[in-house]
Amino acid sequence: MQTLTINIDKKLTLNPNFYRIEKIINLTKEAFIIRMPKSRFNYKAGQHISLSISGNYQSREYSIYSGENDNYFEILVKEVSGGHFSPKLKNLKSGDMVEIHGPFGKFGIDEKKLKTHKHVFIASGTGIAPFHSMVKSYPELNYQMIHGVRYAEESYEANEYNPECFELCTSRDNKGTFSGRVTDYLKQTNFETNTVFYLCGNSDMIFDAMDILKNKDFSRDEVNCEVYF
Repeated sequence: MQTLTINIDKKLTLNPNFYRIEKIINLTKEAFIIRMPKSRFNYKAGQHISLSISGNYQSREYSIYSGENDNYFEILVKEVSGGHFSPKLKNLKSGDMVEIHGPFGKFGIDEKKLKTHKHVFIASGTGIAPFHSMVKSYPELNYQMIHGVRYAEESYEANEYNPECFELCTSRDNKGTFSGRVTDYLKQTNFETNTVFYLCGNSDMIFDAMDILKNKDFSRDEVNCEVYF
């Protein structure tokens, strides 16, 4: 049995798609971070991966949460009550194996506007994941983060952002910096003309936000989207 285990470990080490979990970081009762060694895995902030549990045929896509220069890579997960996959992820522990494919996608910072524009990130729930990666990867970025959640406790690692650049919109309590939905905040806010927007989260929020920004005379070229569900 011991010899068999050693052989499996060698095989997994040689296969770049398999990663051993380093740490599970619980943020709330439902939300958690899965951290894995970066190894030779290179990605751009904003990209996503497909993840499956070793021995399980199911897989899901998750935006990369960590920064490009971190010596590990992370994803942000929220357990879905009654779901088939996220509860299994919630039960993982350090040392368990997962299979990773990717990275995928072209959602990311508009390099042509990196220094000339303000970058406004608009997220709902765990849709903040790619923006966390972008802010960590571009420490000199001129940005504003607008995060929409139900309760203030869902402001995942809000302390990692410049408080002057972070707007927390809470729809079910008044503990955020703004009481109401992200779309309510957008309707009441004026943005500089040299602004580029990035939207990530549920489709209803994204489509509503795009209409609001269009009514504020921002073109489709100035709005980048990543739809979660």
